[in-house]
Amino acid sequence: MKKAWLEKWKYPSILLFGIGLSNVGGWIYFIALNLIVYNMTQSALAVSVLYLIRPLSTLASNLWAGSLIDRTNKRSLMVVLDVVRAALIVLLPLFSSIWYIYAVVFLIQMASSVFGPASGTYITLLIPPDQRPRFNSLNALIGSGAFLIGPAIAGLLFLIGSPVMAIYINAAAMFVSGLITLLMPNLERDAVLAEEGSPKLEWSMIKADWGTVFRFYRTQIFITAVCLLFGSIMMVMASAIDSLEVAFALTVLGLSESSYGLLVSISGVGIIAGAVVNTVVAGKVPIGRLVGFGVLGVSAGYLLYATSSAYGAAAVGFFVLAFFLAFANAGFATFYQNNVPVDMMGRFGSMNGFIEAIGIMITTVALGLWAEWGSIQAAVIAGVIAMTVLSIALGLLLLYKVIIVQKVSGSGISVQPGAAYTTIETRRESGLGKTNHVE
Repeated sequence: MKKAWLEKWKYPSILLFGIGLSNVGGWIYFIALNLIVYNMTQSALAVSVLYLIRPLSTLASNLWAGSLIDRTNKRSLMVVLDVVRAALIVLLPLFSSIWYIYAVVFLIQMASSVFGPASGTYITLLIPPDQRPRFNSLNALIGSGAFLIGPAIAGLLFLIGSPVMAIYINAAAMFVSGLITLLMPNLERDAVLAEEGSPKLEWSMIKADWGTVFRFYRTQIFITAVCLLFGSIMMVMASAIDSLEVAFALTVLGLSESSYGLLVSISGVGIIAGAVVNTVVAGKVPIGRLVGFGVLGVSAGYLLYATSSAYGAAAVGFFVLAFFLAFANAGFATFYQNNVPVDMMGRFGSMNGFIEAIGIMITTVALGLWAEWGSIQAAVIAGVIAMTVLSIALGLLLLYKVIIVQKVSGSGISVQPGAAYTTIETRRESGLGKTNHVE
């Protein structure tokens, strides 16, 4: 029994270790890079530009990245991207020009934009459906731990060394992560960029792939709506609101920098608590409920934080939103893996990322201008209200689907397992591959 369990979780455990190492290194890199840029320029604006580079790099890469991901060996691609990112990170401190740093960070973020959908597809191929809820809950727990451990390690490194030293350590962690990926099974030994001919991306191929994704959007409206609504809540609105977090805490709440640091620590405790509870309930609670209650909980926490006028209320809001974050992310990861065809995950995820990047830039600029020319609190509250409306819409969508399927089941019509995530109409072949509908 024990031997079977160890065999079943051997590779998922190795993968989780690599993910954890990469997450911790990512936090070290993030904090160190912010300090390096600020020390070079003494400008908060220069640091804020780093936050715009990510969506810009996504716009530059995601229109073609999906075509690459779906036609290559995912494990090999992940290894190459880890090594490339490690090499680019090593180059970061070598020159003192801020534009040089922006250019290198842009390339790193482009590689990360490709790595995300590639690793997500590989995880779906590796982890069988019955293990996915547990794996995703453990992944959320590891990400939560990295949220606390990464900054703590970065602080220690700054005490004994410098931000540059922290950058080099992250490069080493990224390289080791690539080596760990080599230990994983090669699930696509015969995968090449193209079925026939030379391995290169062509405009006609990319354009045809866009058409494939848009056909999926049209034929699988429910799946698409859930994915885009979740992205709008957790990526677009959350990123825009978070961009005003420091200004809100210091200006509206009147907190000191140390008090704000404690507020962030409280959110870290919330993330850990939510992730621990999520690992206990993983596989026992329907995916739709995890996603629905998760996003509603996150929105409630943001709403409490945005309308607070005292430290205590803001702290409770931070804890609540962080607590429910693990449920939302783990539930959605399982939903995505079970419902998006694995042979087009790269294209679907990349297109969604492209749409989200546009949304992030528009909403971040809009709320930033509102905060600059009007009221910071009004801008944050407006963003949170929009997030709450989207969360309610997603919750009602999931609930409506479950109710409809229950009615269909009660009428004697045969319903497939997990059909809460299928369309009510007769399934039509769309040439996109079968979706893997598992609740």
